[in-house]
Amino acid sequence: MNEINKSAAFWRSFPIFEGFGKETIGEIAAIATYRKWPAGTVIFQRGDEGTYLIVLVSGRIKLSLITPQGKELSLRQLEPGSVLGEMAILDGQPRSADATAAVATEGYVISKRDFLDLLTRHPTAAQAIIHYLCGKLRETTEQLETIALYDLDARVARFFLATLRTIHGEELPDSANLQLSLSQTEIAGILGASRPKINRSILTLEEAGAIRRSDGIIHCHIGRLYGIAEPDDE
Repeated sequence: MNEINKSAAFWRSFPIFEGFGKETIGEIAAIATYRKWPAGTVIFQRGDEGTYLIVLVSGRIKLSLITPQGKELSLRQLEPGSVLGEMAILDGQPRSADATAAVATEGYVISKRDFLDLLTRHPTAAQAIIHYLCGKLRETTEQLETIALYDLDARVARFFLATLRTIHGEELPDSANLQLSLSQTEIAGILGASRPKINRSILTLEEAGAIRRSDGIIHCHIGRLYGIAEPDDE
């Protein structure tokens, strides 16, 4: 992947560039630089100056915070198709979290100077970025709602459904298969729980017929997952 992918379809597959015009997409490809990070690489840390964004093509990047007591809080596990580091280059503030390559990872880097120059010259691209950031804010609100308002079984079900929506879109089929690259410990960090509690919730979902596990694949019954994810208030 040492050569820059110049396909408009490739760049628009990343939500941040989805609303960019053909000319702007061509400029994005021209200013991108290929990079790779071995597993365990600390890509940037909270408080660092934001001088670039990353377009993730393969691998996985963990975003996390370290508390003063040394405890790690996992915020998100970013999969291929994600973009990270854009907030710091847009608002000029330091990095808000640590980013670590969870596995061997490849992607493209776009510098702050080049990206901001592009947005200045292409107002429609700037509008597309505003739309993208609003979507990110809605995702964050939903994640906070999930942690604060739902019991753990519902949170795990909502996590599976959210992951499936990244693959199939908002309209999910009646059943779908899911292959997670995350461990139960990593899921626990995302959902604010311990690994043993996550394991018990997964077993509860199996007993309810919402999921079935075999050979690393999670077979999901969408209707039953929704029933657990959105329990009746009665």
